[in-house]
Amino acid sequence: MPSIESIGHALVFKVDASSVPQVNLPHDSNTVAIRVQSRALEGMQKEAIVHYGPTDTTWRMVCDEGPYLNGTDLAPFPLAFYTAGMAFSFVEELLKHAETRGITINSLKVTQDNYYTMEGSALRGDMTGGAKPVDIDVALDADASPEAIREIVKQAEATSPPQSYMRDVLRNTFAICFNDRPVPTKRVAPSPNPLHPDPEPVIDTATPLDADAYQADIITKLSAAETVFNVEGGAGSSLQSEQKRTLHVRGIATLRDDGLKEVVVQLFKPLGSTFRFLSDDAADVGGQERAPSGLAYLSAGVGFCFMTQIGRYAHIVKQPLDSYGIVQDNIYHYGDDVSVADPVDTHVYVRFDYNDEDAQKLVDMSEQTCFLHAAMRTSNRTRIKIGDEELTLRQL
Repeated sequence: MPSIESIGHALVFKVDASSVPQVNLPHDSNTVAIRVQSRALEGMQKEAIVHYGPTDTTWRMVCDEGPYLNGTDLAPFPLAFYTAGMAFSFVEELLKHAETRGITINSLKVTQDNYYTMEGSALRGDMTGGAKPVDIDVALDADASPEAIREIVKQAEATSPPQSYMRDVLRNTFAICFNDRPVPTKRVAPSPNPLHPDPEPVIDTATPLDADAYQADIITKLSAAETVFNVEGGAGSSLQSEQKRTLHVRGIATLRDDGLKEVVVQLFKPLGSTFRFLSDDAADVGGQERAPSGLAYLSAGVGFCFMTQIGRYAHIVKQPLDSYGIVQDNIYHYGDDVSVADPVDTHVYVRFDYNDEDAQKLVDMSEQTCFLHAAMRTSNRTRIKIGDEELTLRQL
């Protein structure tokens, strides 16, 4: 397999539309559809192209894991993409509601803490990923009353589509292409859609636009995790066949003078590195698309996390994979009072020297252990504070 090092591109780039096939996704004025096409690289590295339907803009991103999964730590881990995307979307909605009410925001800092669990045995088949409620602390200086500030923060939570993944219970759907032929799903729900083409040839052809078409250094590694052994969250700890642990990811979002948004993401548990993400609004909502939107990062994070679970489970049960990838569709619906997300539809492509039942179990266990699919199959309303005040969110 190729690697991040051998491919040699930046961690993120905007794709030349002429280098990849056109993607036809559902679209209306209130709907954002995003397709993620991802493939495995060497080790725990992944590569994806993320197609933002409303503007036909495509981004290429890469993902890696830290020492806890024996990764090379060259790119952000999957939950970093999800944390950044969730924080960016919340800030986007907060700014939108402030503008609608004529409120000027002088400064803004949003601290978001995401928590996940993993418990059970991969060998017994009962290892299960879980998600806990997200905590958001808002530090906001604005020319408005405390009551008005509370109201736009509540509105931002209600109309930010990632909150639907946490708040609502979704039954995601799947399709399986095993050794170049379709096989039915077993435990997971079957996809309602025909099997998409294998993503690998599409990703192979993706080439970057000229560098002046997008921001430089969209994702930057700020600090590296220390590689330590025989401690909680240390090197190789997430590859153990028996798990009982909690993960903690923090993202801190701020506004930049150039109009871009910034989120710094740090992995506290297990021991992980710190990465900085930049985001710009999509052109359909008035942005310049100098960097990916919050929903583009979020959708990539869901795909990357599921991909990690495929590779991790195969490693634990000692079933070497020749190749694997996914095509994943994420659809978000914006509303004036509340925004919602459709169930995620994921088509899995895997080649290895085993049988149909092994392929089915690989997909079942990957869904069962994926933190972000866990977030969607449970309901965990986000907890929000402004300073020391915890908000009572509206009933939706």
